[in-house]
Amino acid sequence: MIRAMIFDFNGVLADDESSHVACFQQALAEFGLILTAEDYYGTYLGMDERTCAGILLTSRDGTLDTVLLDRITARKTQLFLDHTAVHRPQVFDGVTKFVLQAQGRYRLAIASGGRRHQIANALAGADIEKVFEVIVAAEDCPIGKPDPAIYALTLARLNAIEPTTSLAPDQCLVIEDSLAGVRSARAAGMRILALSTTYPAEKLCEADLVLPNLLQVTPEFLAACMTRAG
Repeated sequence: MIRAMIFDFNGVLADDESSHVACFQQALAEFGLILTAEDYYGTYLGMDERTCAGILLTSRDGTLDTVLLDRITARKTQLFLDHTAVHRPQVFDGVTKFVLQAQGRYRLAIASGGRRHQIANALAGADIEKVFEVIVAAEDCPIGKPDPAIYALTLARLNAIEPTTSLAPDQCLVIEDSLAGVRSARAAGMRILALSTTYPAEKLCEADLVLPNLLQVTPEFLAACMTRAG
């Protein structure tokens, strides 16, 4: 039985994946690194930007310069803040209705490789700003997706809030948009809905269910599907 729903953020709740990519590409380019859209979406989507930049630096230099890594990630953060000050990220169509329907029926959390302030800025003033019990961001978990650590930490924090009615991993439905995220949730023992907002549906087939968006479904329908599939 599904009792909790855990959402990735970028590409699932917020329609800002392309903005992140553009700002990340610019930051990398300023330090002599090239990241094509094809490589990002094919290899790195779902990873936190620090992990991705670290891989690119190590590949180029043969070693990881953590000072340079800090400069790249700080620059990307500033570029994204400047961009979103003018172009505020929007939530996807159907997200607000779905999340509000789930509120009170399921425990709700966010587990994202994005930075906490980016998530807070995107949610500020939205109808769903205050509905998530737990938000785990890149700062909270040094190991990014596809490692299961971020989902294990999210579950642990949910259970710390209500230890007498603790959740099991298979009682959690994760909603993701990346292959790395799907594999992270799978390794954590959770059920997975993948949304093809970023990846083609056929590349997300490791999920329990793949849908184009949340427009035509209800939380109860998805929970029932996952229970039957289990």
